[in-house]
Amino acid sequence: MVAACTPKIHEPTYRAVLQEAGLSPYYFEMVNIREHCSFVHQDDKDIATEKAKRLTLAGINRARELEAVPRKVIPVTKAALVIGAGIAGMNAALDLAGQGISVYLVEKEPTIGGKMAQLDRIFPTDDCGI
Repeated sequence: MVAACTPKIHEPTYRAVLQEAGLSPYYFEMVNIREHCSFVHQDDKDIATEKAKRLTLAGINRARELEAVPRKVIPVTKAALVIGAGIAGMNAALDLAGQGISVYLVEKEPTIGGKMAQLDRIFPTDDCGI
C-alpha cells in the first residue's frame, strides 16, 4: 500500500515492480493524500494529517482484501463495423482498410454517399457530386 500523490503517475511503476517480483500487479493499493489531504486542507495541517492517517488506514484495510485477478488472453480478429456509408463512414472505412483491417460498411439506404449524394457540385473545386 502506497500513500503518496496521484496514482496516475506512479501506479504503472508499482504494478510493474509487483509483476517483476512474480506477484499479481493487482496486489497494489494506493491512497492519494496529496490531492485529498494536502491540497484541500493546506490551511489546517492538523486536519490534513488526521485525514491522511484515516485514508492510509483505509488503504491498508483494502489492501488486506486484494486478490489476484487471473489474466486471460483472448484472440482478437482485426475487423471493424462502420455504420453509415456517408462521407464520414466511407472515409473511416477507407482509413481502417488502409491499415489492413477488415471493414464491414453498412448503410440503411439503397445508395451510399449520404447527404453528399444529394449535391450536384462540391466546394471548393466545383466538381460534380453525382
